[in-house]
Amino acid sequence: MTEMVRAVYRKYDGSLHWNVTMRRLGEDEHGVWLGAPAHTPLNKGHDPVKPLPWAYVYLVPHDPEAWWSATFNAAPKSTEVYVDVTTPAQWRSAAEVTWVDLDLDVVRRRGQPGSVLLDEDEFAEHQVRFGYPPDVVGAAERTARWLLSEVAAGHAPFTEAAYGRWLEQVA
Repeated sequence: MTEMVRAVYRKYDGSLHWNVTMRRLGEDEHGVWLGAPAHTPLNKGHDPVKPLPWAYVYLVPHDPEAWWSATFNAAPKSTEVYVDVTTPAQWRSAAEVTWVDLDLDVVRRRGQPGSVLLDEDEFAEHQVRFGYPPDVVGAAERTARWLLSEVAAGHAPFTEAAYGRWLEQVA
């Protein structure tokens, strides 16, 4: 039987954000890999289910101090690498992992060099709305800067050499 894992992102106020059930593919030096074939239902909060037409894999880092989680998308999705700045992952059980989404995202578009930081405006707004403590703001900002550099440079695990074999299992 395939082990399924529910990946749950919440906002800082505890409200449900992105959530999806995916197959545990395995682990390597980078972390635990979860996979979703094309048309896997993805939920945003309590909105209607939205199946995505492309396959993708999530990486849950082993490092308990990693303030991020990463998604690697199969073609034809134009965003190849999408990294969410989050609180460190919390495994509620072997079947559920959770994070608090801290708004900032680092992306690399397919076939384009470098990386881009997204949602700085949302991060600033939510610092006030949700009352992010200074240590959370600092960790999120440090993580975003580090991710911009790592993703742009193509360092593992943000390269196809690292995520490709996992994506092949669901693509």
